[in-house]
Amino acid sequence: MLAIVRSATVNGVRGHPVDVEVHVGSGLPGFTIVGLPDASCREARDRVRAALMSSGHDWPQRRITVNLAPSDLKKTGPSLDLAIAVGILGAIDTIDRSLLDEFGFLGELGLDGTVRPIRGALPMGDAIKTPSVVAPHDNGLEMTLLDRSVFPVTTLAEVIDCLSGKQAWPDPPEVMPSTVRRIRPELQDIRGQKLAKLALAISAAGGHHLLMVGPPGAGKTMLARRLPALLPDLTESEALEVTRIHSAAGELTAAKVPLIDPPFRAPHHSASAVSLIGGGAASMRPGEISLAHRGVLFLDELGEFTPSALDGLRQPLEERVVRVTRAHSTAKYPASVQLVASMNPCPCGESGAPGACRCSDAARARYHRRVSGPLLDRFDLRIGVQRPIASELFAEPFGETSAEVAERVAEARSRAIARSGHINAMIKPLDLDSIVPLTDSARSILETALSQGRLSARGVGRVRCVSRTIADLEGGGDEVTVEQLCLAMSLRVDPFGFGQ
Repeated sequence: MLAIVRSATVNGVRGHPVDVEVHVGSGLPGFTIVGLPDASCREARDRVRAALMSSGHDWPQRRITVNLAPSDLKKTGPSLDLAIAVGILGAIDTIDRSLLDEFGFLGELGLDGTVRPIRGALPMGDAIKTPSVVAPHDNGLEMTLLDRSVFPVTTLAEVIDCLSGKQAWPDPPEVMPSTVRRIRPELQDIRGQKLAKLALAISAAGGHHLLMVGPPGAGKTMLARRLPALLPDLTESEALEVTRIHSAAGELTAAKVPLIDPPFRAPHHSASAVSLIGGGAASMRPGEISLAHRGVLFLDELGEFTPSALDGLRQPLEERVVRVTRAHSTAKYPASVQLVASMNPCPCGESGAPGACRCSDAARARYHRRVSGPLLDRFDLRIGVQRPIASELFAEPFGETSAEVAERVAEARSRAIARSGHINAMIKPLDLDSIVPLTDSARSILETALSQGRLSARGVGRVRCVSRTIADLEGGGDEVTVEQLCLAMSLRVDPFGFGQ
């Protein structure tokens, strides 16, 4: 007899529908899974057998063949366990096969029959087009974001009883709307650093990448961790998109469903290129740059990252998408992030302090070469951050609060989106003349900087984008002033010239 059960698998951040075809026929007892299963998927035969027996059902002593269609799509992970078990019961008429067309099944089975949570439940649930989805109870909260009925279950026996009509399907958990404003790290906690705070506001308003160079203890990390507090909350569609990515990476918890705050990711400098960009050999997973989608990717101690890992960020930062190609599959991950990085001016960090730096010229040159010129060119804002003086450090908090800056940032973003449909960091080169028109004097300033080698061709365009953001923050009109253009240029200088 043959039973067909709907399920899904995940590749990258996308779910793909899978038809689990189970045939139980005559012949020597055996169990075979075909259809490009990976190792954890092939091991389902032992988990399913033990789970069925623990749930009070006999294992059929017949020839069992499971086909995972489409057969040219690689299936990864244990998420098909529950569908295989239900398919076997349907094939031997323990369950009415006509009911199976109404449900999709997702879940890993324990040897005792429990249904365990899985990675990527939300994108896989999206891929299943049945009216209802049966999923693990611990994935129930994220599955409520789907536009169909979701039944969270805890055991295989419960699933069998519900399909047999012995008990009703459980109710899905309720997603409580968030009515409490998120806690914003306070910008006033940082003493001094007037220029750095200005750069932070410009970065948030325009979505510009920011590099801070300065000695240890200057406050670079504190500044970076306050950037998400200046960004607007995600819209409903953006929150769902980000939640799917975190679900596919297996990093979703009940406390993070749905993700309404812009994500903040700060990988350690020992992170590999694959962990930053995404991919993998056994299974394709999103990297840190995709987990920071619509949020902030903070690279502390930029000079300590491997050059190959950093250079792998260049294309995603430019195109705002990651394309990973492997021999067995390809994947595309969204990667629209704000990159914030910090680093010391030299290996010891004390460059610029008279008599304090212990580094030789060769050591400083090697340290600077770890960050390539093309990557530096992608930072729209590059500023020096010095340690605050004593009078600033012990002074009372001053300046704008995080909430006040966030309000100005939201207004500036609204102006940019109303003008061009997107934030200023995403202005295309062909649109610069219409969105950021230049006066003769401003054009002369940029031509001089370009001829002197202080700006690249990309840098000229990026400076114009930053000047547009400065004008939006100041509530100005359509025309960018020379002062605003000069301020944008002063925030994009040689990062290794600070303190020299």
